[in-house]
Amino acid sequence: MRMSMPMTLAFCSLALLWLRESITLSDLLRLVMDGHIPYLNAYQDFPEEMKVYGADFRIFLVQSWPVYEDVHKKMHDLAKYIELPCFPDISEDCFLHPNILCVKYLMEVNLPDDMLNWTCKVIKKTGIGEINFLTLCPGNKSSQRVKYDILPAATIIVVLKIMFLLNDQYEWLLSNYAEKWNKDNKEGCPVFDIGKWYTVVKNSLDAEQKKHNEARIRHLWRGQRPVLYSATKKYIVHKRRQMLVNLQKQFRTLSGSTQPPEKQKPSAFQFNWTEESTKKDCFHEHSLAGILLQKDDIFTTLNRHYWLGTNKLCTMECHHLAHYKESNFPYTYQFVLNLFSFLLRVQPSLIHEEVCVLEHKLLHKNVLRNPPFSKVPESETILRE
Repeated sequence: MRMSMPMTLAFCSLALLWLRESITLSDLLRLVMDGHIPYLNAYQDFPEEMKVYGADFRIFLVQSWPVYEDVHKKMHDLAKYIELPCFPDISEDCFLHPNILCVKYLMEVNLPDDMLNWTCKVIKKTGIGEINFLTLCPGNKSSQRVKYDILPAATIIVVLKIMFLLNDQYEWLLSNYAEKWNKDNKEGCPVFDIGKWYTVVKNSLDAEQKKHNEARIRHLWRGQRPVLYSATKKYIVHKRRQMLVNLQKQFRTLSGSTQPPEKQKPSAFQFNWTEESTKKDCFHEHSLAGILLQKDDIFTTLNRHYWLGTNKLCTMECHHLAHYKESNFPYTYQFVLNLFSFLLRVQPSLIHEEVCVLEHKLLHKNVLRNPPFSKVPESETILRE
């Protein structure tokens, strides 16, 4: 349990979880990657009287970004090591509850508000919203697997698969139907068109990813303040630093590039679909009536099939219950995974693993055939109003 910068993030994450603050681990890592929390070259923010030499730089000289799985594991190991008691309950009125996080993520990815009813049904059916399941008890292996931010993202993906199948075929048939319906019915609430949603969200995602990648490329791994391993090398280090600054100025002059924009203030949302310029592309108030059938108080989907991400969960000692290889899955499913992967700053494989676990909790008793397209009974046997 040596001290390190990832261990510092583990401390921060434990404190936020204990206080049940509205910041998840993925939010914390995003604030780090966007430069709002000192992490790389953190010694630069120390006051002048704090001088770091020699071995102390092993802690503060970080040459890589934090990894979600690493910090998550350190967080639970740390809670067990310092023998913390059970954390405060994660109830339905807590921000970390999947019902509330589903609201945030549905707004973030520009999906209809009506999908919230279905995510709540999945959460209730699988039991992932129970206090005993969500509350962290150090030493309890089952509670160590809970990832509060990835869980609601996986829930939304499961609901998308229930409604649209996401097999690169059925969702486009529904898209054509919704497009035709909206042309013939100009009045009232429009029907959700997943094809149009894909185009709008993909354009925004590509633009945000481009800005993110450019910022990562421009990032300087070396800090503005030179690293002084010893007082005797101070002159040499300062001279090298001045040479580096001069070369950077010359390169910007020759390339005609401008100074990078000022760092924006942190925000809980990375996409904003309610601005006047993008209001026509907001799908929050769109209806799901075109893809749902109503009989009395029971709503069912038009499709009667569902495919599992994996037939059996992995039981090997690899610490992963499912494995993800892009070429084995439909493109639309890959796109949805990559969308949430960018929002949460995690690997798509982590979200896919959570989706597979959730599918087996929801459907393992109903599956009749093997993947890739395992048929299940009608939707009303799984989700009821």
